[in-house]
Amino acid sequence: MPGTAVFLTADTGNAPTALMHSLKHYKVLHEHNVILSIVTEQQPRIPESERVVMEPINDLFMRVIMRFGYMEQPNVPKALAICRKQGWKFDIMSTSFFVSRRSLKPSAKSGMPLWQNRLFIALARTAADASEYFQIPTGRVVEIGTQINI
Repeated sequence: MPGTAVFLTADTGNAPTALMHSLKHYKVLHEHNVILSIVTEQQPRIPESERVVMEPINDLFMRVIMRFGYMEQPNVPKALAICRKQGWKFDIMSTSFFVSRRSLKPSAKSGMPLWQNRLFIALARTAADASEYFQIPTGRVVEIGTQINI
């Protein structure tokens, strides 16, 4: 499929959930695919020169790690401009960002009391939206959901 797909993931060791579900349902890959991890470091600010690490995997895939300090608001589009300076050629208007959304459900076989499950699920629902938090243009985001029993 023409264009670039950026799959956000916190776990750099495994394939992103959004990538796996995208392949399962659409059965296609984009011509360029990026596995993007965003890391919050234990220092207040990260210099722009150390913000982005790009690692080609093969002709179809690249891994990108963006680093932000704990005092910084992560801004993916701004960090993508750094990628452009490092030689990655892409058009933001033909780039789709795939984000996994997890929906938590209480399980009858949980080891926690029901009230703790419900409290945890309620708190999880108040978490910030990933596309908003990372300042990704909402018109370019595809959310793919999974249900998890806790």
